[in-house]
Amino acid sequence: MPFTDFGLHPDLLRGVKEMGFTRPTPIQQDAIPAAMQGRDVLACAMTGSGKTAAFLLPTMHHLMAKPRGVTRALILTPTRELAAQIDQHLRELAVHTPLSGAPVFGGVGMGPQEHAFRRGADVLVATPGRLLDHFRFPYARLSGLEILVLDEADRMLDMGFLPDIRRVLRHIPVPKQTLFFSATMPGPIAQLTREMLKNPVAINIQREAAPATGITQAVYPVPQELKASLLTTLIKRGDLKQALVFTRTKHRANRLADQLTRQGIPCDRIHGNRSQSQRTAALAAFKSGRCRFLVATDIAARGIDVEALGHVVNFDVPNVSEDYIHRVGRTARAGATGEAFTFVAPDEEGDLRQIERAIHKSLPRVTVPDFDYSKRTNERLEIPIGERIAAIRTRRSQERDRSRGRQGGGGGYQGPGPTPGHPGQGGQPGQAGQSGGWPGSHSGSGGRSGGYRRRR
Repeated sequence: MPFTDFGLHPDLLRGVKEMGFTRPTPIQQDAIPAAMQGRDVLACAMTGSGKTAAFLLPTMHHLMAKPRGVTRALILTPTRELAAQIDQHLRELAVHTPLSGAPVFGGVGMGPQEHAFRRGADVLVATPGRLLDHFRFPYARLSGLEILVLDEADRMLDMGFLPDIRRVLRHIPVPKQTLFFSATMPGPIAQLTREMLKNPVAINIQREAAPATGITQAVYPVPQELKASLLTTLIKRGDLKQALVFTRTKHRANRLADQLTRQGIPCDRIHGNRSQSQRTAALAAFKSGRCRFLVATDIAARGIDVEALGHVVNFDVPNVSEDYIHRVGRTARAGATGEAFTFVAPDEEGDLRQIERAIHKSLPRVTVPDFDYSKRTNERLEIPIGERIAAIRTRRSQERDRSRGRQGGGGGYQGPGPTPGHPGQGGQPGQAGQSGGWPGSHSGSGGRSGGYRRRR
């Protein structure tokens, strides 16, 4: 079935053709006709399946005949990157139409987003938290809303956004149509669909999540301390030309990116501690090829769409099988092919077995020729938690010792002397702990040295 059989507006079909879409993917074949009929849709769709166009095209088709200046469609999504990606797809599909869209997410100023509300952008693509920030103001009343889309609903559950979604629903009118997309269907999400959807068309609802068929997967057993060295070896051997590399934590992402940079490998990082401008710049450099390697945490697993990305590397094994599926789903998108490598340390074998059970497949193990698996290295990506706690305790103990030295050594400021009716001020005997305290410290609190402490 070609796209022309869906009955889409001709101006939308021009955008589809210019984006290089020739034949619809399975999720598009199933979802678009139902959505074109105005039905609610409940779809389980894997990452890279083409689901963005599956909800954008029918939504945009319905808006073509509507007057401009009123926001009639709202798309909720879990991450800034995914919101930006959907907005970009909308712009590309709408290039020959009068339709407008706007992303609404945190990390950037609210001014341009307020303008989008006031001018009535046809489609808003929003994260729940920033949308609720706008709902505090009168200009954000979406009284003309007709279509609601929830994308990556299970990821929003994982990120703790389910209460925010319910709050959003209380702020908007009941939509005429709801399109609900989720890679998996855990209990709370299933309950939410029962509350929101009216006689929906269910698509692939019983399908178990699995990586796309075009992904070649392999496991590289390696000691934890040699993972960075193995990654560097694979890059310098030419096995990896461009790759998205996933780490477990933000600190590991930073340290790995620093190590790769010291090795002369162009890379950047993206995670929750980076500003929105830094994240946007890193993604743009990666997509353009200026930066061939991007180190990321799972915040990016469902928000990066890079054309023809050849490799994904799980530097750390995810402890949830669904995260593995969405990580590797960054490659082999829309019917393409790609490779996913997973580095597995001995203490991660249990998580790997859980993933293999979930995908019903034993992944092949690969040993790299001429790589020294027994060598020692002094570089560590992460300081063990016990060492970090010990270091924090030592530092705080030293700070307390210095504070006592300043307060009890006679060199500290002793105050102006006692004030009638207010005993205990002015460094009286037995009250040395009060001298030199922060403004606002209470008198008569003999057991509290130094008054109020500055919050760290």
